[in-house]
Amino acid sequence: MDHEAGYRQFLGADPASAARLQSLCGEVVEFSEVLVSSNALQALNAHLSPAIKRELPPPGLPGLDVSEALTIKIHQYYPEMLTWVADEIQSLVGDGTPPGEIVILAPFLSDALRFSLRELLTARGIPSRSHRPSRALREEPTTHTLLTLAALAHPHWKISPSQFDVTYALLQAIEGLDLIRARLLTKIVYRTSKAQPALSDFDDIKPETQERITYTLGNRYQQLKDWLDAYAAAHAVEEPAPFDHFLGRLFGEILSQPGFGFHTGHDRGAITANLIESVQKFRWAVGETLAAADVPLGKEYLLMVQDGVIAAQYIKRWAAPPDDAVFMAPAYTFLMNNHPMKYQFWLNAGSRGWYERIYQPLTHPYILSRNWEFGQVWTDADETAVSLERLQRLVSGLLRRCGEKVYIAISTLNEQGYEQKGLLLQAVNRVLQKTK
Repeated sequence: MDHEAGYRQFLGADPASAARLQSLCGEVVEFSEVLVSSNALQALNAHLSPAIKRELPPPGLPGLDVSEALTIKIHQYYPEMLTWVADEIQSLVGDGTPPGEIVILAPFLSDALRFSLRELLTARGIPSRSHRPSRALREEPTTHTLLTLAALAHPHWKISPSQFDVTYALLQAIEGLDLIRARLLTKIVYRTSKAQPALSDFDDIKPETQERITYTLGNRYQQLKDWLDAYAAAHAVEEPAPFDHFLGRLFGEILSQPGFGFHTGHDRGAITANLIESVQKFRWAVGETLAAADVPLGKEYLLMVQDGVIAAQYIKRWAAPPDDAVFMAPAYTFLMNNHPMKYQFWLNAGSRGWYERIYQPLTHPYILSRNWEFGQVWTDADETAVSLERLQRLVSGLLRRCGEKVYIAISTLNEQGYEQKGLLLQAVNRVLQKTK
């Protein structure tokens, strides 16, 4: 039993209700010793937890060496903060720290934040990976690329992707291809005839336009097109392979090869594997029914994903062993994953997202709890108390899963340009003032 756990509450499930099960257990094991974090980080936790609730620190607190446990950097603008984080990670990796021992945490991991961090780390030669359980597979660029190429490889399905989808697929599939060249290439080579999509050869393009696209990128495009054409021709006269087998071949034989977009992407390989397993399970569930109706399984899967009927939600990934890459995740996702790392970077310490609940009027986890008194009204005072409790548990959980040091990155202005002075930032300031 961990008395300070319970980071999430859902409907009627909460730490207090779980603790009541203790009386029904034949054996109770209590975990009180921290085996991961350093003495300096444990001291920081002892000082920071009461500071969050503005409580008096308990007597006999251990001394706190802030410089050993904590590095804080304040920036005026959000991009400056991200650049500093990338520079600090580069310094740690340069000193011999494995990238897999570093995690970047934020209240929420938006697509823009994930992309910015990945680009900054990639520019410094540092691999990265991310995990956000709420993000469905169909929202991933990798999934869009694979399904668009699948439509091009099966023209008899008569599913014609838009020019935007083809542009984006080529952009993701061909290494070194930028958006302008991808758009130009798509406008020239992509055609739809009798509702069937088709690509033309790079050699059919005017020489001056070939030079604009460059022959290197043109050769890679031609390799991809030839592979799609060969697959379509082979399966026009024989029984088509299962759709998940097609995706595996597409990834293994072409997209993961040097010169193509999935060759060095850690996340892209994992997303492809998840998509293949999603299709495989779809085949197991409805394959016989679709075959009896003479409906191609791949076509049906693609249409259902496009219509939003199948989100291709996939959460199993955090059960896999971690890669040697910098991990990016929402703070609660990292806690629930329960995998300690040596160095943590906390982004946007002034953000209210570190402690504010998502508005849930119909599924309120505290009112629906068995511990809530019948008829009692939820007030602002209750919301404030819960926010402080959530922040205290979150911070304590993170510090106990950090081995060496925490880096707190502060941006005075958030992405929208508003000033940030949240409760976490205030608590850190109080600790720093007392230790001066």
